[in-house]
Amino acid sequence: MNVNLFEINPIETERLILIPFTKEIAQDILDSNFESIEALNLKRGTNWPDQDMIETLPKIIFNLSKVIAPTGFESWMIVKKDTKEIIGDVGFKGYNTLFNKANIGYGIIEAERKKGFASEAVKALINWAYTNEALTLISATTLIDNTDSIRLLERLHFIKIEQENDFFYWELNREDYLINYI
Repeated sequence: MNVNLFEINPIETERLILIPFTKEIAQDILDSNFESIEALNLKRGTNWPDQDMIETLPKIIFNLSKVIAPTGFESWMIVKKDTKEIIGDVGFKGYNTLFNKANIGYGIIEAERKKGFASEAVKALINWAYTNEALTLISATTLIDNTDSIRLLERLHFIKIEQENDFFYWELNREDYLINYI
């Protein structure tokens, strides 16, 4: 995998900046210490971190403990450009080198939902990830009743491949994505 461990730059979109979590930042947030994000001139969005983020932070810390520094295939903070408020997270649950795939997930605080921020962040991270030629597949999982996430994945051309119990499983093939959607 061609990722420079020490030079993961933020990703900018029209309205957002995606900034990689570090293990230290994630641990600080879990400990309700926000000095590290304030040092980056970032603010907390309304009710951020929410309960979903608090529950996700130990997983982020665990994934980051496996690497020397963020590779980009962990989690990123979603920051509104205009206010510098953190409004959610997007990222991968690691990188499966055996199958050259990564599973993407995302979350936006309630006050900022239904404004297109999740779509914008997920698309930007997919575009970034597919610049890595080793990655061939991005997968995702949604609850079968999460219509907002289902619509987001469908808009980004993910294909539903399976339903198991309360979950849909999705895939987005690199070659198809690059040919048809970039």
